[in-house]
Amino acid sequence: MRILVHEFVSGGGLAGRAVTPSLAREGAAMLAALVADLAAIRHHQIITTADARFPLAAPAGVEVVTLLADRIDRQLDALIATADAVWLVAPEIDGCLEHLAARAERMGTIILGPGASAIRRASDKAALPRRLAHHRVSHPATGVLRADADSKSVAEAIGYPLVVKPARGAGCAGVCLVRNARDLNRAIDANRCHAARGSLLVQQYVPGTAASVSLLADGRRAVALTTNRQSVRTSFTFSYCGGSTPLEHPLAERAVDAALRTCRALPGLRGYIGVDLVLTESDAVVIEVNPRLTTAYLGARIAIDGNIAALALAACSGSLPSPPAPWRSVRFDAAGRILCDRPTTNDQRPMTND
Repeated sequence: MRILVHEFVSGGGLAGRAVTPSLAREGAAMLAALVADLAAIRHHQIITTADARFPLAAPAGVEVVTLLADRIDRQLDALIATADAVWLVAPEIDGCLEHLAARAERMGTIILGPGASAIRRASDKAALPRRLAHHRVSHPATGVLRADADSKSVAEAIGYPLVVKPARGAGCAGVCLVRNARDLNRAIDANRCHAARGSLLVQQYVPGTAASVSLLADGRRAVALTTNRQSVRTSFTFSYCGGSTPLEHPLAERAVDAALRTCRALPGLRGYIGVDLVLTESDAVVIEVNPRLTTAYLGARIAIDGNIAALALAACSGSLPSPPAPWRSVRFDAAGRILCDRPTTNDQRPMTND
């Protein structure tokens, strides 16, 4: 099978335009890891896109196509048209991932991940509370800022401290911790473009352990790969610094259960999926869903004795695998550098939903 891998931020989607350093760093790390894992399967022809500003050290046999600023659309369309399948990695900001998936669907190319409609459901943070409540999944109280005039009343209804963030965002981009009315105005100003479109959220701040669950899904069922601790620096804005896996926490199994129920609430999720949570003293609170490869992949691929890319391909074909339990404890930074790697005796059996 001829597989096209397109990581939007570091892979040429923004050629000729400014790139947010944090997104570029994480994107480049995920792209390098994913391409290496797909190439290691040795059963597929791998093609990937690149941005000249972010050189990719691809394994032998992988075709690298540099996208040019004045020819991005033509080049990408040609590559999608000649591929049997495409693996897309892109932020949900302004519907970027959804639009790329819809583009591949229009051309009749298989997507190794969720389709456009499933991405739209998972990326809609304003509608997520209702979907999760139906499946008894804990989620922070959330309100939508539709105009500056209602910001104070929406914030007061939720209560300080709270979080302001784009309704369709990725990572920590635009996410602000608001402790008072003055911070609220600063957060709205920092997200002015989202506020103008009525796509800015105010959300209850949930203190606790930042975590995520990495899963594989076949469109109907899901299986947990790893639970992961997230290292998030918080001042007025949030910044992601990396993480560790597997997560050792009394509520780790509850986090997995919440993530599996979240997948049931969002039909159509396929391939590798990430669910972000906060673990309090008594509950696993789902924050959002990432319908794509996440930075936790960088640690999970080392922690698990197996090729996650190969497992994801099987899941996309409808054969949901039983992944091996993590046998290494791994700590990593946002650029994909492994900071600590040691054996673990934690017997973490995979859990599935039916």
